[in-house]
Amino acid sequence: IVNEILRLNEDPNVQGLALDLPESLYSSKVLNAVKPEKDVDGLSDVNLGRLVRGDAYDCLVPPTACAVMELLEDLGGKTVLLVGAGGAVGAALQCMLQREGAATLSCRWKAPQLQTKLLHADVVVVGSTKPDDVPGSWIKPGTTIISYSRDLLSEKHSYGRQNNHAAENAVGSLAIAMRMQNMVKNTERWIQSQQYRKWDLRCLKLQPLSPVPSDIEISRAQRPKAVDVLAKEIGLLTDEIEIYGQTKAKVRLSLLERLKDQPDGKYVLVAGITPTPLGEGKSTVTIGLVQALTAHLNINSFACLRQPSQGPTFGVKGGAAGGGYAQVIPMEEFNLHLTGDIHAITAANNLLAAAIDARILHENTQSDKALYNRLVPVVNGVRGFSAIQLARLRRLGINKTDPGTLTEEEISRFARLDIDPSTITWQRVVDTNDRFLRKITVGQANTEKGFVRQAQFDIAVASEIMAILALATSLQDMKERLGKMVVANDKKGEPITAEDLGVTGALAVLMKDAIKPTLMQTLEGTPVFVHAGPFANIAHGNSSVLADKIALKLVGEKGFVVTEAGFGADIGMEKFFNIKCRASGLVPSVVVLVATVRALKMHGGGPNVTAGAPLKKEYTEENLQLVADGCCNLQKQIQIAQLFGVPVVVALNVFETDSPAEVDLVCKIAKQSGAFDAVPCNHWSAGGRGAVKLAQAVEKAANQKNSFKYLYSLELPIVEKIRIIAQKVYGAQDIELSPAAQSQVDCYTRQGFGNLPICMAKTHLSLSHQPERKGVPTGFILPISDVRASIGAGFIYPLVGTMSTMPGLPTRPCFYDIDLDPVTEQVKGLF
Repeated sequence: IVNEILRLNEDPNVQGLALDLPESLYSSKVLNAVKPEKDVDGLSDVNLGRLVRGDAYDCLVPPTACAVMELLEDLGGKTVLLVGAGGAVGAALQCMLQREGAATLSCRWKAPQLQTKLLHADVVVVGSTKPDDVPGSWIKPGTTIISYSRDLLSEKHSYGRQNNHAAENAVGSLAIAMRMQNMVKNTERWIQSQQYRKWDLRCLKLQPLSPVPSDIEISRAQRPKAVDVLAKEIGLLTDEIEIYGQTKAKVRLSLLERLKDQPDGKYVLVAGITPTPLGEGKSTVTIGLVQALTAHLNINSFACLRQPSQGPTFGVKGGAAGGGYAQVIPMEEFNLHLTGDIHAITAANNLLAAAIDARILHENTQSDKALYNRLVPVVNGVRGFSAIQLARLRRLGINKTDPGTLTEEEISRFARLDIDPSTITWQRVVDTNDRFLRKITVGQANTEKGFVRQAQFDIAVASEIMAILALATSLQDMKERLGKMVVANDKKGEPITAEDLGVTGALAVLMKDAIKPTLMQTLEGTPVFVHAGPFANIAHGNSSVLADKIALKLVGEKGFVVTEAGFGADIGMEKFFNIKCRASGLVPSVVVLVATVRALKMHGGGPNVTAGAPLKKEYTEENLQLVADGCCNLQKQIQIAQLFGVPVVVALNVFETDSPAEVDLVCKIAKQSGAFDAVPCNHWSAGGRGAVKLAQAVEKAANQKNSFKYLYSLELPIVEKIRIIAQKVYGAQDIELSPAAQSQVDCYTRQGFGNLPICMAKTHLSLSHQPERKGVPTGFILPISDVRASIGAGFIYPLVGTMSTMPGLPTRPCFYDIDLDPVTEQVKGLF
């Protein structure tokens, strides 16, 4: 019985549970197995406790107790005796009678004082069968007797006006009606719970220290809320989250259906100017902005961030949880395995890679008949096609379902993919910086029968499956995109997809949990979604569409969702608008453009900035001329945002070495260049309080007229779309395609992929293709060395120069500093 109750507790289609069991089975264990919110009999300890505490709205009262109370009137000053009325019903009655002003006594049938108490009672409520040795004469005439026991009295005496079987029947009938009323109340409550709920968020207090401690020390000093508490505060239902430990939870996509009629909030993108190799703090601004909006201005807001790869975490870059007093916590959870999404992508990616090589091997070593017999085997005497095989037959124009009816020619077409090994574009992946996997040879064992080819590993986040995760709008959409992934061409030049290999369903199974965004929190207890982390060069460098869509529903019409685009605005923002917004159908409200004085000085002609090396004095001393000269890059990035018709607010990330004059100069030039506003920010050292002015500027800008538009039409030829981006965004004079690139463009056009958006793979350290050219280069020809396609993700990506998809480890990687305390199990050395 308990197992059945627990099963029904978890069934979202069951809103209430009523128990009709033999008396002996009404144990505490059984009664308390029912979820309090589904307990229409009101018999659980939780419901009884709520009744005693006076929480009439939250509790469900036992129907029998309600029926008894319905029959009793004017109880004030009367003495009510409960006989044989134990358990939850007796306790509920006692509580309700006392609330009505009655003096309530309780007694067992065998109690020595029973006769005395019966003589003094004005009302007797009987809850169990009367023993034969208790005569009816003990009850004084005129006493009101109500029984909720079916065999109340065996003697045929008249003990009072209501002492008859009609009264018993009345209690039974009323109890049924009251149970139905509880069911209605429960269903109404469930319907209400499905509606959008106003946030009841308890923000966490910050006490910033000076000097600012390390990121992990700050993270450790703040005690995060339990994630189920955070989920409830922002209106998530208990069946919409899957909890991972204390501080992380997956959020189910069913929420989108529940809140489909809820208007979206405002949609804010954080982008940046062309950065130094140190980065300019887009993640920190994103976190600081939502902390300011919610913890200091009381405006609902959500940050949506990418999940960082573990490669850079152990390599050179360190973590990506923000920094200082604007972080996602716990930062070690954020930067390490999180909820396993990248591991799921690795498994799915490598399953597909294994399927490609295995298929080539088996086709090379078997006849058509042998291959067909193994692909469509006899199982338990029956031979049949799987669903994915039937779909392949339909694509081939073979409308047959019986494996025995295919002709030899049809068997050959079905069984052989004829993959051309020289055209394989699908690589294996691992989430570690490992330069020695950039070029490998596979198939060298004798068992592979001489099928040897050169291949490579990419870092896991460079997998097309990661880009698909970030762009999918539903589980069905993700599955369709996975099936469309082109992994190679056949020997006739036609594309081979994951669907052709029969692996789509298996990939979807591996990715079924990864598609759910992960809920975490900032240092000030405001909500964050961490989901997907595609490369910002060969992919679009933005967190997931689904995280944004769910967050936009949760914040409400007046709330804000703040998400971040990788690299500078010329790369991450352009791809956000032209790729992500096309996939999602969402319209951005504001662009926050992050700048730093040091980056502007670099663009103004300052010396090279190198990660790990001390900054030169030009960057630590006031130099207004360098700042003014470098603002050309800021101006250009503002103009790029304006190409899309979205208002721009410049966020100047302030460092200790920036002088007030330098800060004022940047803000002045930004406003003169068309920014809606330009605001200095100190969130790194002060938390959300240091970004309040930025939040106020963003709120005002979001109310401006928005004329969002895409940069190009998808109907244009591939080369023309590349040219528009190169000229309008990068400032190039023209583009130049290598013969290999032109050949690929012709191939993709012939294969029907010409109407996809463009995802440029270019250095992020310059507007041009040459990292050393800072400021705003002009007059250059942008060389396109190759053109590749992520058909499942839905974009063509031209390569501007060479593009590494597997980082290497430096001489002194971050892992030298990372350690684990074996006593406390605390991680040390992450930054």
